[in-house]
Amino acid sequence: MKKSINGISTQVVCTEFSNYIFIVLTQYGKIGTLVSVTPDSRSGDISTPMFTTKVLLGKEEALTHVCAKNLATFVSQEAGNRPVLLGLALKDSSIEAIKAMKDVIKSCQVW
Repeated sequence: MKKSINGISTQVVCTEFSNYIFIVLTQYGKIGTLVSVTPDSRSGDISTPMFTTKVLLGKEEALTHVCAKNLATFVSQEAGNRPVLLGLALKDSSIEAIKAMKDVIKSCQVW
C-alpha cells in the first residue's frame, strides 16, 4: 500500500506468517533496518506485556528501538502476542509521522 505521510511517499507491506507478522515501512523503496519485536514471556502482568526489540540487520540506534516499539506493539497484541518482524527505512520518524504510519498499518491488517 502506498500513502503520503507528511508529504513523503511511504510504502507499507503487511504479511502474516504462522509464527510472526512481517511489516515493512519504507520511504526509500528498500527494507532498511530489520527489527524483531517480541513479547516478553517473563512479564508477570499479562495486561501490560513488556516487549523486547532487537536489531537483526542494520544500524543499532536508540530511535530505531523507540519507533519499532511504537509501531509494532499493538500489532503483536492484536495478533495474540505473536512476534513482529519490522523493516524500517524512514526519512521522517517524527511523532506525527509514526502516528500516521500506525494508522496505515491498522488499515492493512492481516492478522
